[in-house]
Amino acid sequence: MTDGLNREKMITWEDPKTSSRQTDSMAGLEYLQGILNGRISPPPVAMLIGYRIQDVSEGHVVFEIMPEECHYNPFGTVHGGIISTLLDTAMTASVLSTLPRGRSCSTVEIKLNFVRPVSIKNGVLRCDAEPIHLGRRLATAQGRITDSKGNLCAHGINTCSIFQTDKIVNR
Repeated sequence: MTDGLNREKMITWEDPKTSSRQTDSMAGLEYLQGILNGRISPPPVAMLIGYRIQDVSEGHVVFEIMPEECHYNPFGTVHGGIISTLLDTAMTASVLSTLPRGRSCSTVEIKLNFVRPVSIKNGVLRCDAEPIHLGRRLATAQGRITDSKGNLCAHGINTCSIFQTDKIVNR
């Protein structure tokens, strides 16, 4: 049974191939700074979910998202996949921020802990992330999501594979 009040959300994004080609000519930090200052379009998933980069420096990133009703699971709280995406994005970006031009990374493993349910009432969620270990082929990073009152909502670690961007196929 529905309340008869359908909701709608319109999203727009730019061709992801444009920004992915730009990464080949930039260091990771430069690429992330380009997204932050609007010179480079955010990836389509950022537009779909609604997260945004708020701060970036070498080895540290901050992403934020305002929970929306469209993020809810059947129980009226933000779906764990939204929280997971925010953490994974920030942790991977923290590794990317340390990589030189021609190198990139992708998550190969992730472990998350959900500490409390999240809803619109939590206000803006902030995700801080930084690398723990940077190797030649693998890196690990950690991230924490806090709500507008500073309460810990979730935390996690991920492992990223580091590779040369010229090895990426189907782009």
